[in-house]
Amino acid sequence: MLEISPLLLISSIAAGYLLGVVSGLAPGIHTNNFALVLVASAPLLESIGVRPIYIVVIILANSITHTFLDIIPSVFLGAPEPDTALALLPGHRLMLEGRGEEVIRLSALGSGSSIILSLIFLIPLFLLFKHFYILIQREMGLILIAIVIIMILTEQGEVVEGRGSLAVWKYRMYAVTVFLLAGFLGVMAFDREALIDPVLGWMKTSVLFPLFSGLFGASMLVISILTHTRIPPQKRGGFTLPGWRILRGAVSGTLAGGIVAFLPGVSSAIATLLARLLIREEHRPGSDEEFILSISGVNTANALFALIALYTIHRPRSGAMVAIEGIIDTSSWTRDTINLLLLIIVLVSFLAYLTTIQLGRVVPGLIQRINYTHLSLLILIMLSLLVLLSSGIFGIILFLTATVIGMIPSFAHIRRSHTMGVLLLPLICYFNGF
Repeated sequence: MLEISPLLLISSIAAGYLLGVVSGLAPGIHTNNFALVLVASAPLLESIGVRPIYIVVIILANSITHTFLDIIPSVFLGAPEPDTALALLPGHRLMLEGRGEEVIRLSALGSGSSIILSLIFLIPLFLLFKHFYILIQREMGLILIAIVIIMILTEQGEVVEGRGSLAVWKYRMYAVTVFLLAGFLGVMAFDREALIDPVLGWMKTSVLFPLFSGLFGASMLVISILTHTRIPPQKRGGFTLPGWRILRGAVSGTLAGGIVAFLPGVSSAIATLLARLLIREEHRPGSDEEFILSISGVNTANALFALIALYTIHRPRSGAMVAIEGIIDTSSWTRDTINLLLLIIVLVSFLAYLTTIQLGRVVPGLIQRINYTHLSLLILIMLSLLVLLSSGIFGIILFLTATVIGMIPSFAHIRRSHTMGVLLLPLICYFNGF
């Protein structure tokens, strides 16, 4: 029987929730930073009566809350994480239409819906991977190649009236070029990851931070500065996305996030790409809104299913789960333990949802009052500084190179998702033994 102190449990939930608010809103701070500190502090905390299960609750609450709030700096400050990078362009577009609050509401709805749907899909996905996990793991290289082929062949480029049937292949060649440029950058970066030498040791991050900050963050900021982007008055209220599209976006995001949580070496950033491919109506009204909802569902579902993967197949699939495995023997968990943790996830999700909605009423109005060109320049400087502090000179080189590559899709009129080659090509090489 699991012995739990109600006071310590509530305190742990509150602490994790607050840490999630901080990591979700502050560019450059990730749940992994707090998880590492908590793991290092575990012996001290245990000596004063804080058992490992409470540290697990803090890490879990932090992880879930973070997935609700991280859309805000990604869209409004141009400071994306790998998990939210693809949402930046659709979210930015909607913000420039005066629909910033709608972006946040859609994101909150996507994350909240994914929690409910994840609980529904829990058993089916577990049974699926119980029987096919080894097969999927063995064929992962071919699966990723298939994803790339689909991604390239579904590229339509700029829709222009009277365009010839062969014009689409020009855009597909652009897509291949961007994919390979980003891919070779990714291969080089991962091969030389040991060169990451942060100015501040405690801020050390993986090569993904400078890569994604350049590909999806700085590239958009530079374009905003060059074009003197202005933020229009922001509208208040909800959204008009039809119910069936809300459901489709939530289901596709939840399934993509849940499936990827069980796969070795594949992050939720790839799951967002899967969600993008599932929603192909890119030039139709509502596609941006549905995609934002879907991506938010991916990230939250992935955080929940990472816990299930740790419990069922004993494989940590995220930094938070690696931390949890490092402080507690998960093989000793009972059904009561996992049920308690799932209940905590539901509670924290409710709190995070309310917080996100409330911030959605405040943040767009604040951004509107600021000169966006000056704000973009300030954020670009801060992002560069964060990269330097967390990954050193090598990180800055990756950041600048990624920024240039990240600007190409906007000028070539192709999807920015092709820059996900930065992850896909290294993974394809890894799974195919290159």
